[in-house]
Amino acid sequence: MSIEDLTPVPEPEQRVGIGIIGCADIAVRRALPAIRESAFRLVAVASRSREKAEGVAAAHGCAAAAGYERLLELPGIDAVYIPLPNSEHATWARRALEAGKHVLIEKPAVPGEETARALVTLAEERGLLIMENFAFLRHPQHDLAQSLVADGAIGELRSYNGVFGIPPTDPRGIKYQADLGGGALWEVGCYPVRAAQEYLRSSPQVLGAGLKFDPGLGVDISGVALLRDDDGVTANCSFGLSHSYRSTYDLWGNEGRLVLEWAFTPSHSARPVLRLQQKDRETRILAPASDQFLGVFTAFHDAVRDPAARAAHHHELVRQAGLMARIRAHALGGESR
Repeated sequence: MSIEDLTPVPEPEQRVGIGIIGCADIAVRRALPAIRESAFRLVAVASRSREKAEGVAAAHGCAAAAGYERLLELPGIDAVYIPLPNSEHATWARRALEAGKHVLIEKPAVPGEETARALVTLAEERGLLIMENFAFLRHPQHDLAQSLVADGAIGELRSYNGVFGIPPTDPRGIKYQADLGGGALWEVGCYPVRAAQEYLRSSPQVLGAGLKFDPGLGVDISGVALLRDDDGVTANCSFGLSHSYRSTYDLWGNEGRLVLEWAFTPSHSARPVLRLQQKDRETRILAPASDQFLGVFTAFHDAVRDPAARAAHHHELVRQAGLMARIRAHALGGESR
């Protein structure tokens, strides 16, 4: 499809048009198929390489834009998804907001609370939404877990323990590049930290944090953070890029324990198991299969359509950025590289 073919076609109810800034693997594998199943109208994808943009666009029936600025200039784009390297998020989120687009940023959105607040302020001044993509939160297993905890299935929550680790991959990859915002804390540590905030009742204090750096790579390859809220509920978050795969969290109360065995990256066809342990019995609860990426684009679309839904997403983005920055500062202040 050529750029000249992009004149919007009138519809009975004009669908929200979306473009993708960058052709990252996560965008091609998970986001694009989800967008095509969502209420959005996929308009265009952009890459700095015209050839790459055209290849992805041809496979998904949309237009190709050579360059990110060009995509922001195209007609019919109301919102953008940004799956660029972490170091590029703030720049392109700001440019997209200035161009009048709603923004979904791949996690982690930005590395600090001040930057997050500035982007949220800009979005609110323009009447726009900015949202961070933690797709795992849109899987129904987490709603199920929160309902069980709220209903007293494990009594009063005492602690959370979250773990996300993945095996090492090509050291030339983005996740190992310090200047692109790589490292274990940003790549995988953000998951258990974000999940913990669904259960802690207040902005948590960082009791301790540590990062292990690889001197050859120049980035952290593993780490841990210990958090506590004002009610004394603790959260232990462990993560790494040099581990066997593990993606889990458990919630320990005074009357039981709830374990999510595949918490962060279940496939769209998988039915994750929750294990509820109470006294001398264990109940295995099978969650429904769900495409969590379709879930996040549905939530994003809903908040684009409903201005009243945006404040919660803005709050969550700022809260997460602030906590991640405090964890990193604590870790770097407590040990030498």
